[in-house]
Amino acid sequence: VGAGAAGMACADTLAQHPDRFHVTVVEAQSNCGGQMFSIPIDQKEFGASWLNQGVQGGSHIYHHTFYVFEKLNHHPRTVDLQVSFGKGNTFWTNVYPTRLVARHSKEIERFSWVIKVMRWFELVFAMIPIKVSLKMFFFSDEFINSMIYPSLALFLGTGNATPNLPTVMMERLYTSPTYGMWYPIDRKMLTSNLPPMVVFPEATAVYTDWQHSLEKKGVSIRLNTQVKEVISRSKTDGVRVSIIRKLESNSSFPSEEGAKQPSNDPLKEELLEETYDEIVFCVLADTAKKLLGNQARWIEKKVLGETKWSDDVTVTHNDLDYMKRWYELEYNKEVAVSDLGGRDESGRVEKAKELFQPMYLIKQTPADQRKLEMSFDCSAFQYQLPKDVPLEKHVFQTIFLNKKHEETWSKHEIQPDKIVAESWWHQLCHSYTHYLFVVPFLFLLNRVRSHRYHTRFAGSWTLVNAHEVAVISGIAAAYSLGADYPTELKEDQFARLCFRLYLLLVHWRWFSG
Repeated sequence: VGAGAAGMACADTLAQHPDRFHVTVVEAQSNCGGQMFSIPIDQKEFGASWLNQGVQGGSHIYHHTFYVFEKLNHHPRTVDLQVSFGKGNTFWTNVYPTRLVARHSKEIERFSWVIKVMRWFELVFAMIPIKVSLKMFFFSDEFINSMIYPSLALFLGTGNATPNLPTVMMERLYTSPTYGMWYPIDRKMLTSNLPPMVVFPEATAVYTDWQHSLEKKGVSIRLNTQVKEVISRSKTDGVRVSIIRKLESNSSFPSEEGAKQPSNDPLKEELLEETYDEIVFCVLADTAKKLLGNQARWIEKKVLGETKWSDDVTVTHNDLDYMKRWYELEYNKEVAVSDLGGRDESGRVEKAKELFQPMYLIKQTPADQRKLEMSFDCSAFQYQLPKDVPLEKHVFQTIFLNKKHEETWSKHEIQPDKIVAESWWHQLCHSYTHYLFVVPFLFLLNRVRSHRYHTRFAGSWTLVNAHEVAVISGIAAAYSLGADYPTELKEDQFARLCFRLYLLLVHWRWFSG
């Protein structure tokens, strides 16, 4: 259920065994890809005909995602990430030192020691929220709100839930040579490296090709088809579901016996009942809980119900005035500093005058400094857009986080005639509670008595909101049903390690490949 990254990866893995599995994918939308898709833009105005929306890129450790891209003959590209956090007196970047960095030089040096302590006592700090652990070591509000929270929210995509993240996630970003975006920590500047980020290819093209590839393997992919509810689940009779299939009004596709067509809209609806041997929910946890309805076990209601969500909106626009009002888009000589505690930074500053072109930007909302707004200069990040154009020709995306805090948004300041598109997202709120009450108990849903209820769950929400996790989760669900781990990935030591750990955590199964 669901044709996003998890659903497609699950179907692809099962499709390796056409003699053992007959796979059906149902997707409520008219296209595959879930939250990874492209939108059309004006090529004459912006220099390209498409723009990735939602998922734009990821870390170099996304080996399962890259495996999918490569086999579909789509090739991502690498960029050195430049960031811009704050504005004016609270502005800092990983490209050159600023007054804010100099002002907190002592705290930065102390943080470099504290983060090592957190690594030594990782088990102790594993479930302590960041907002608590940082206060335990008496860091100032400005240092926490202006430097630490933005640097974490950027990479983890955790937005306003960042203060509630378990401390271990912060620690790993600074101490892990593999996972650490900001590794190694700079004792003077906090972060001075330009981490490699991978820019994804055209999302809609990738998922369209993936769809066609699966259909050639015999997978039935039914778009505009929505699971209404799970009617029954039993050990002997499998899973019976009620499905709504939308048909164009002039469609001559035959109806099933007893099917209802209640809609007078251009898309007519058929209400069907179908039975399957197994069901894999590759949708959001709250959606899965709703679909299970009164068929949900108490443990499913409990675990799925512990997930927390927010409704965010991404505005794609080219309102340069708005961006300049709230973000630092160009080198700012007024806040640059050439000396950090006796370390000469003049060379870095001189390079920044020519090279500074931030891709990821974060603003602290004036109403609440802990609340963030995230923006992207897509023209600087996405490879299909020209790089030698003035800022007036750039395409930006601004994400306003959590509709519950709409009073802190400045969305109304973006000129309507500058807006290219708006997209709403129902996003997981990462919190230490997610790692206390959801993740540790997913094995009870995916392993314990799964043979009786024929149900498994996949999606990025099962660990952390990332495309790579979604792909791994789909492969893991297929593996738990008896499919083989892809042969090409078996030769990738790091991919095998990630898969083995995920499978053990979420399914309580040992990967023997």
